[in-house]
Amino acid sequence: MHTEWYKSTFSGEAQTCVEIAHRSAAVLIRDSKYSGSAAGQPIISVTLRDWEPFLCLALANSSGTLGHGLGVTVNVNGSATIKTRTVTLTYTAEEWDAFRKGIADGQFSRPRTDQ
Repeated sequence: MHTEWYKSTFSGEAQTCVEIAHRSAAVLIRDSKYSGSAAGQPIISVTLRDWEPFLCLALANSSGTLGHGLGVTVNVNGSATIKTRTVTLTYTAEEWDAFRKGIADGQFSRPRTDQ
């Protein structure tokens, strides 16, 4: 299981991207543009139940709200915001596009645990 942070291979060498890390009970999302202290970095935790619906919403490039107040807003210019009640992560159109391409390529699916 990927427990380290990683990004879409479609981000290339870009240091600004959507990063995720799989955990046993959730998937964490952060923004690599963040330049403050590691302890203060905004991170969104997505439940395992909401992960696949979240990926489907992002892949469809659609705005919507899932469980636990998790929301995605896709703007006309292609940029996007992922938001919970307490954390907001904002991505440029290029960052969001690379993330969506990674989703389509299967890069962010939950690892199988029966192997």
